[in-house]
Amino acid sequence: MVCTFFGHRDLYEDVSAPLYHAIRQLIEKGVTTFYVGHNGAFDRAVLGALKKAKTAYPQIRYAVVLAYLPTEQQDEPTVYPEGLEQAPRRFAIDRRNRWMVKQADFVITYV
Repeated sequence: MVCTFFGHRDLYEDVSAPLYHAIRQLIEKGVTTFYVGHNGAFDRAVLGALKKAKTAYPQIRYAVVLAYLPTEQQDEPTVYPEGLEQAPRRFAIDRRNRWMVKQADFVITYV
């Protein structure tokens, strides 16, 4: 099963503990794959929680889903959805997000 994350670019509180708790609960329910974007503070918080979860649950996989082709080496595992290279730049994030929703069995959001 797959979980994706969507949230506001800015964070107004520390969400690290609740994110980690939610991720652990989903792992216990059988989620093995996590996809996160790369466009703001919420995505960075998710990535931190996923790194922590990966040490406790080495069987899980996670990847940063890119909206644009990378111009430099990425430190994290990445996914670039097929067909996105043909999307106009101003629509790339929207199309990436639509791809992520289609993959998801679960979605965690922050507004």
